[in-house]
Amino acid sequence: MLGLKINWDGLLDQVDSAALGDLAEKGVEIWLKGGWAMIALAFISLFIFAIGVGVSRRLRSKRFGRITETEWRLWIVESKDREGPMGELFDHVDEVVDGGRATVHDAFDEIRAREIEPFVKDLKLMKIAVSAAPLVGLLGTVTGMLATFNALAAGSGGDKTMSKIAEGISEALYTTETGLVVALPGLFFHYFLSRRFERYRSFLAHVEAVWAQDVLSADLGRADERRRELVRSITHVELKRRIQSRLKTAGA
Repeated sequence: MLGLKINWDGLLDQVDSAALGDLAEKGVEIWLKGGWAMIALAFISLFIFAIGVGVSRRLRSKRFGRITETEWRLWIVESKDREGPMGELFDHVDEVVDGGRATVHDAFDEIRAREIEPFVKDLKLMKIAVSAAPLVGLLGTVTGMLATFNALAAGSGGDKTMSKIAEGISEALYTTETGLVVALPGLFFHYFLSRRFERYRSFLAHVEAVWAQDVLSADLGRADERRRELVRSITHVELKRRIQSRLKTAGA
C-alpha cells in the first residue's frame, strides 16, 4: 500500500542476537519462578498443541469439504470418477459390499471404527489436558501460598523473610495465570476441532444414508422386475393351458 515496502531481511539483521539470548534467558527465569507446577504446565501445553495440530492435519487431509454433494452422489454409481482420500473410502465400501461380505451399514461401521474412533480418542485426551491446566495452576497456587505461610512462620521479619514471602506469592500468581493462559486457548482450539470433526462425522452419516437408500431402491427395483417376470410367466403358462384345453374340447 502507498508503495511502502518493508525490508524484513534488514530488520532481522538489526536485531541483536545477544538481546534475543537475554530475552530467552529472562523468559526461562520467569517461567521457573512458578515452581514445579510451571514445568507440568509446559508439558500440558505442548501436549495440547501436539494433539490439536495432529487432529487438524488429519481432518484437513480428508478434504471432505471440497466435494459437493452432486459429485459424491455420482461417485456412488461411477467408481471411475472417484479421487482423493474420499474416493479411496468409497472404493473400500464398494469392495466390502460387492464382495458380499457385508451390507452398506456394516461397511460404514467398519469405516467409523477406523476413521472416527482415533479422532474421538485424541479429542478426549485433549479435553482432559485442557481441563487439567487450570487445576495444575491452582495446585501451584496452593503450594506457593504454603511457601509464603512457612516463610512468615519461620522468619523474623528481615529482608530474607520478605524475599521468601515475595517468592511464594510470585509462585502462586505465576501458576494461576499460566494455567489460565494455557487452558483458554486450548479450550477454543478444542471447540474448533470438535466442530470440524462433527462436520466430518455428519458427512459420513449422510453418505451412508444416501448410499443405503440407493442400494435399497435398486434391490426393490430388481425385486419388482422379478415379480413382473414371474407374473408374465404364470400368465403365459395359464394362457397356454387354456388354449390347449379349448383345442381338446373342440376336437372332441
